[in-house]
Amino acid sequence: MHSIPVLNSTIAYRELGERSAHAVIFLHGNPTHSFIWRDIMPHVAAKAWCLAPDLIGFGASGKPDIAYSFLEHAAYLEAFLQQMDIELFTLVGQDWGGALAIHLAARYPTKVRGVALMEFVRPSPTWEDFHPLEQARERFKLMRAPGSGEEFVLQQNFFIEQMLPKGSLRPLTVEEMDAYRAPFPTPESRKPMLAFPRMMPIAGEPADVYQLIERNEAIMATAQYPKLILFSPNGVLTPRAVAERYAARFANCKLVELGEGTHNIQEDHPDAIGRAIAAWLPN
Repeated sequence: MHSIPVLNSTIAYRELGERSAHAVIFLHGNPTHSFIWRDIMPHVAAKAWCLAPDLIGFGASGKPDIAYSFLEHAAYLEAFLQQMDIELFTLVGQDWGGALAIHLAARYPTKVRGVALMEFVRPSPTWEDFHPLEQARERFKLMRAPGSGEEFVLQQNFFIEQMLPKGSLRPLTVEEMDAYRAPFPTPESRKPMLAFPRMMPIAGEPADVYQLIERNEAIMATAQYPKLILFSPNGVLTPRAVAERYAARFANCKLVELGEGTHNIQEDHPDAIGRAIAAWLPN
């Protein structure tokens, strides 16, 4: 792990491979951090300079007094790339890291050499499209509401203690759970986790995030750089039908099916994901 000053705070990151090689940026989602890429990066590092930053407010990165909006996360990532003097890069993203990867690709089409996605946040036209389980939908509605959201996420640490263990078919070890708990020891430290469910683009709301991600996807759909979508057939955000729909929509897109999984498929299929990215990686 390393850390560099970025804007008014710091960004921590994992690094593997030679700096002279093709840069590949791994972007995690909520509530994880760069730790989730630990068994994937070694497969790619033989061909690339692998960097996995912790999003601002997550992992070992700083926790400045900001709203942790989508555009603020993007601004810190853009500043991180500038600080690291990275001009050309491939992006790999899961969950909100996927939406941020698409955003960066739309912002910097001449710098992006490829985009790989898995279980990525996307605009859901209805709540039923967002999640197949009514109980999960109701929990997200509660997290979006004032008061109940603070109780679930800040006080009960719901994302770490309840959602994270359900994010993989493989039970996480005590050591792995402790690694994911470490950045969020207090209710105050968990505020970055609460911002994400409240800006999840569902049924047109929040309008600004929903419309921005729609525009970003439309830009990336016609871009000619290589794209890769990895999926589990029963995934949460991108099950087979959704993955196939996006693969048909995105130009120059390859689809790779993994084994059974739920949301944090990096924990169930790290070797398969790492090998697939290494084999697909643009020259």
